[in-house]
Amino acid sequence: MQIAPRTTLGLLFVAMAAPWLVGWAGGNYWVRVLDFAMLYMMLALGLNIVVGFAGLLDLGFIAFYAVGAYTAALLSSPHLVQEFSTVAQWFPQGMHFSIWLIVPLAAGLAAIFGCLLGGPTLKLRGDYLAIVTLGFGEIVRIFMNNLDRPVNITNGPKGLRAIDSVTIFGLDFSKSIDLGILRIEPVYLSYYLFLILTIIVAVVSGRLLDSRIGRAWVAIREDELAAKAMGINTRNVKLLAFALGASFGGVAGAMFATFQGFVSPESFVLWESIIILAMVVLGGMGHIPGVILGSLLLAGFPEVLRAGLEPLQRLLFGKVILESEIIRQLLYGLALIVVMLYRPQGLWPVRRRHTGGTV
Repeated sequence: MQIAPRTTLGLLFVAMAAPWLVGWAGGNYWVRVLDFAMLYMMLALGLNIVVGFAGLLDLGFIAFYAVGAYTAALLSSPHLVQEFSTVAQWFPQGMHFSIWLIVPLAAGLAAIFGCLLGGPTLKLRGDYLAIVTLGFGEIVRIFMNNLDRPVNITNGPKGLRAIDSVTIFGLDFSKSIDLGILRIEPVYLSYYLFLILTIIVAVVSGRLLDSRIGRAWVAIREDELAAKAMGINTRNVKLLAFALGASFGGVAGAMFATFQGFVSPESFVLWESIIILAMVVLGGMGHIPGVILGSLLLAGFPEVLRAGLEPLQRLLFGKVILESEIIRQLLYGLALIVVMLYRPQGLWPVRRRHTGGTV
């Protein structure tokens, strides 16, 4: 995937200016929406490796998001210290692990879970693989929901609170920075942190796609039997796709936990997996810029509808006839159906290279 340097610089400038423009127009709420859009981009790029590059339908990707979030929460909250006296003796000042340790651990643990999911499903394709991955995602959520007894590890449905915010080189991302003429709020700081991570994930994905591993994934997606005949170790290559995609999900989960300061199993329901898959499909499976576009649209469009539907009803009818949430979900689903009917390849699909020849 080659992008002209001028285009790259232009997109980077827009990304850097986006929170200030959005914050000026709508306040910090919309900057927070951008923050979550960045998290969804990381998740969608991770899922794109599995679904878009390798052609493996995964409906349980949100499980890796949960693993990363709970890893960060357990290592940077007072929960384990309060529940286990041994841990309290080891960490008398509390567990406040550095983000430099939490992120690699979250990525590594999520990658292990990705291999645990990928191992038993190597011979499955299509609907069967989707059903198994869906079940895996629900199993992880149910475990998180019930691991509060007999030993309280996750605090069950009550979730984990008081999670430390990100601190890098003494800069606390939960506190504002006062520069005199300019005050930078925490939502802006988090946006730029998530933007940097998203760029790293996108660059790594692009480099992987252009590598031998990426070509092996594409070969498996197009025809697994032919890939085997060419000497590709499909078992290891598919496991690698699951592991790398899951690691990106784990990083996004760790950022989510530190950003929110609270995690609970309700944040990792099946609907979230479906939304992330919809972002990949809507933008264009296997195309990194398309996946980024799909993530931005599906993260922002529902919030635009949420903010605009009730004022529009009052303007047209003088009162609210239908709750905005009902109309929002209706229009959200309708928009997806229309796009899939008229642009089944996605809004920004991969350009197919045609070789010359005569018929």
